[in-house]
Amino acid sequence: MIDREHYAPGPASGTQVRKEGEKWTLILVRELRHSPEKVWQALTDPAHLREWAPFDADGNLDTVGTTVKLTTVGAPTLHVTETTVTRADAPNVLEYKWGGFDMRWELEAFDGGTRLTLWTNIGHRFIAMGAAGWHICFDVLDHLLSGTPIGRLVGRDAMKFGAWQRLHAEYAKQFGIETPNWPPKTTQKS
Repeated sequence: MIDREHYAPGPASGTQVRKEGEKWTLILVRELRHSPEKVWQALTDPAHLREWAPFDADGNLDTVGTTVKLTTVGAPTLHVTETTVTRADAPNVLEYKWGGFDMRWELEAFDGGTRLTLWTNIGHRFIAMGAAGWHICFDVLDHLLSGTPIGRLVGRDAMKFGAWQRLHAEYAKQFGIETPNWPPKTTQKS
């Protein structure tokens, strides 16, 4: 594992927001240097998810109809969601719900790697926070798949990370959302 002090996320990018009626969707796109098959495994295998995702899964997400419990990591209170995988077209599309919100992962072979797109519903007031959190999760995923893991950085731990504060502010500005005055900034370097 490399030292987190050497990790610094890039600027807020590759993200957009769509509103349909009262439903908000956060869309995040990341180009990874790894094959769709390798990325698929990281999105569906519980052991891989424990290394980078903001939730733990008690089973594999790679089969339609599979029911899995997803447990949020680092949240102020324990939140367990039982979900059923509604689409699993390996290694291209994965769909399920997390906490009542739709999750759609699209993987496209691109320039020797994968263009990963996440479509997720999210409450309007949490859009910038979600974008910042997923940005860091995708960075952690990329390091994991590259063999240079930095360890999962989610929930309160991510929010205390100085780089999260910067990303949150950048995404809020991009989306035209007022940034709340929390969580308190820490002395940790970004």
